[in-house]
Amino acid sequence: MVHAAPARKHLAGGARRYDAGMSDDLQELLEAAHRVMRNAHAPYSDFKVGAALRGSGGAVHLGANVENASYSQAQCAEASAIGAMVAAGETRITAIAVVAERVERCPPCGGCRQRLSEFADPQTPVYLGRPGSEPLVTTLGELLPLSFGSDELNR
Repeated sequence: MVHAAPARKHLAGGARRYDAGMSDDLQELLEAAHRVMRNAHAPYSDFKVGAALRGSGGAVHLGANVENASYSQAQCAEASAIGAMVAAGETRITAIAVVAERVERCPPCGGCRQRLSEFADPQTPVYLGRPGSEPLVTTLGELLPLSFGSDELNR
């Protein structure tokens, strides 16, 4: 499905807010991330996060953060969604949405930016906000400039 590009407002760092003419795809991903966020297991931080990734085949893969009493064993929503995508047989991300319960816009942590870069291109859009809101729209490359990847491993 092709959507007309909505009007953009430029923000610092190249990020954009999309106006009322936001694409259906953007809203679909934000809504999916918001729904799965409600299932997050966050008894220690009470900071629930949901992620929705659109794979290259068009399917939407979801993940929620899962905390553990040993904090270092917790799993971020983005990592959970990547696992669901790989388990479904896909390996390329074409769009990313991240939603958090307690903040208006929740960018992926540094570790998740690196994980996402393994499966997405620097131009992959990243939507940060809530369904029906005016989300921040950026790219993975803007979130993780000069990323480390397979090229650096001489593959």
